[in-house]
Amino acid sequence: MYRTLFLTAALVAQNWPQFRGPGAAGLADYSTFPERWSETENVAWKTPIPGMAWSSPVLWGDRIYLTTAISKGDIEPPKKGLYFGGNRGKVTDEHRLLVMALDAKTGKVVWEREVWKGVPPQSRHLKNSFASETPVTDGNMVYALFGNNGLWALTKDGKIAWTLPLDANNTRYGWGTAASPVLHQGRLYILKDNDDSSQLLSVDAKTGKVIWKADRSDEKSNWSTPFIWQHDGKTEIVTTGTVKNRSYDLDGKVVWEFGGMSTIAIPTPLERFGLLYLTSGYVGDQNRPVFVVKPGAKGALGEAHIAWKLPQAGPYNPSPIIYGDNYYTLMDRGFFTAHDARTGKELYGKQRIDPAAAAFTASPWASRGKLYAASEDGDTFVIGAGAEYKLLHKNTISEMIMATPAIGADALYIRGAQSLYKIKRP
Repeated sequence: MYRTLFLTAALVAQNWPQFRGPGAAGLADYSTFPERWSETENVAWKTPIPGMAWSSPVLWGDRIYLTTAISKGDIEPPKKGLYFGGNRGKVTDEHRLLVMALDAKTGKVVWEREVWKGVPPQSRHLKNSFASETPVTDGNMVYALFGNNGLWALTKDGKIAWTLPLDANNTRYGWGTAASPVLHQGRLYILKDNDDSSQLLSVDAKTGKVIWKADRSDEKSNWSTPFIWQHDGKTEIVTTGTVKNRSYDLDGKVVWEFGGMSTIAIPTPLERFGLLYLTSGYVGDQNRPVFVVKPGAKGALGEAHIAWKLPQAGPYNPSPIIYGDNYYTLMDRGFFTAHDARTGKELYGKQRIDPAAAAFTASPWASRGKLYAASEDGDTFVIGAGAEYKLLHKNTISEMIMATPAIGADALYIRGAQSLYKIKRP
């Protein structure tokens, strides 16, 4: 009985259905992908992907799904690293928004479906795209969100089942949208934080009908994907925010809330050991906190429900990862830290991954005793898990990386600026 349950869980885990995979945890101990690769070594295939997009691929069975945005005009290439001056005004060129399916074995495009065409109604940051939200799938349907345009449900064969148009809202500094949808028990949850009218939406996955909208008008633009937290027989939808972190029940009512984040919230929450980990770390702030929340809070969450916290340990773009007993943080400028996940005790402080690597946006992932951190330069650094920092390898491809990879049973799928790579042993 135990062996059957274990094998079933392992088979389910080998799908990568959403941003950061099962449980949004970034973990894939089941996978046998190689820890070494290059532009040619251990590359099973490399498929060009048209347009520009930073959404992650998702994987179910032998299908990979991803989104992209194709401009009719020229696209200004993104500049790497952190900097001011990335704001851009509204574009005037027509764009096509596409959902694509690839065969995981061969890399061939099985189908591509145009879901929207027109001039984008809002602007974006130079390093953002009009297809930055990662789709989510249950194997039968694929749900693709393009934040200022709409939400689309497609069958695994590429037919559009339904469309939910969404208002085009202004975002802070005109940076655009990025929060990905999540799927739980037949409902999609969409966090639409913006400078006009922020909301959390619950959508029926079969019909596309809005079940409820939770008003978040005191919040402005955030870019964090919501998180489904299940504990003690309860389910909460957790959101991080500049004004407040909040938990909602399945009817859209606020369970608890508290403030104290940095002025821009991007990383996705995660859960381990019955605790909830929330962080934000805008590099321009002194306040870059990590909060670890105990279950059972209601109303204004107080210190009694904070297991531990750190005032200046939060990353800006990458989401943290918990592997084994440790909580690891990848900083945008190329530093790596480790803390005890239960207590917050520092195991090692900021370790410079590589003197030449100073731009990281993709979130780290872990497998078989190793952690992986992909830089915008196309370099992936392999770091040994444990209480001591140890850099093991550096793997390089020729394209910029900003999307977090997807992981299968025996392969790693890396989305570069122009291509999707399958990393697999021969």
